Amino acid sequence: MEKKNIDWSSLGFGYIPTDARYVANYKDGAWDAGGLTEKATIEMSECAGVLQYAQTCFEGLKAYTTADGKIVCFRPDLNAARMADSCRRMKMPVFPEERFVEAIVETVRANKQWVPPYGSGATLYLRPFMFGINPVIGVKPATEYQFRVFATPVGPYFKGGIKPLTLRISDLDRAAPKGTGHIKAGLNYAMSLYNIVDAHEQGYDENVYVDSATRTHIEETGGANIIFVTKDGKLVTPKSETILPSITRRSLLQVAKDYLGMEVEERAVALDELESFAECGLCGTAAVISPVGTIVDHGRRIEFAGMGPVIQKLYDTLLGIQMGTVEAPEGWITVIG
Repeated sequence: MEKKNIDWSSLGFGYIPTDARYVANYKDGAWDAGGLTEKATIEMSECAGVLQYAQTCFEGLKAYTTADGKIVCFRPDLNAARMADSCRRMKMPVFPEERFVEAIVETVRANKQWVPPYGSGATLYLRPFMFGINPVIGVKPATEYQFRVFATPVGPYFKGGIKPLTLRISDLDRAAPKGTGHIKAGLNYAMSLYNIVDAHEQGYDENVYVDSATRTHIEETGGANIIFVTKDGKLVTPKSETILPSITRRSLLQVAKDYLGMEVEERAVALDELESFAECGLCGTAAVISPVGTIVDHGRRIEFAGMGPVIQKLYDTLLGIQMGTVEAPEGWITVIG
């Protein structure tokens, strides 16, 4: 099968419409059969629930071409489970988890020509999302919903690829205690847009959010979980009920333990202990791991090793699992074709 005529190595992280996407509708208490469509636009009422009260959630995952030429996805079952959690919290109907995985497979198969070749540095990004579509004028959940999956080929999430990032400790909050920080709701990202634009204007790549209750502990950034490596080689990740449970972070913890023999720790990470870490990275589906060079806490600068030896090993091992050059744990890889 011939790939699309694209300069894969020059792709940024942006939207390019592909041939097909998956659509299913929820009405009268049940999901329809769903299926693929070529139509990339959505028609809805001006009073749709998603437009009035932001009742929407989403996921993100990737399809890859492996070293032996197979097209695969990485742990889509965990994305299905996380979206189910998001839907429950947002009072939306759960799209069945097995159907979620089937929808991913169907979407990728229909867009095989758009899956970048092995070694190009690009991937096929998949965006499953759901939203309230019927008119809602009073503050209440919608009664009708649409679930969709689209695909787009992408390059690196951060401009310039893998280079040490400069972050700042944010004065604004990402999530409130007992709020929605632990789910992948669109509203969580909407509230961060002002702050990320401001960070870029001030010369920073991202914001580091601290807990809003005490403002003394590291939580995550606007678009990724954060990991640290101690000076004696231990992997540490912040633990909080307001952090989105990143699938990449969970996978890295297992990689660190089972592949690299590292000690790992999930715990509260105090803002005051940042100087005790040797390495720092941001992890997520879009970026895999991006090394952090500097965190600026107002007048205080904390420097890290950038792509240090441990971050590099973690990155190489997880990417190897995804690309088929390192044997994957059972159930991590879904082969599509």
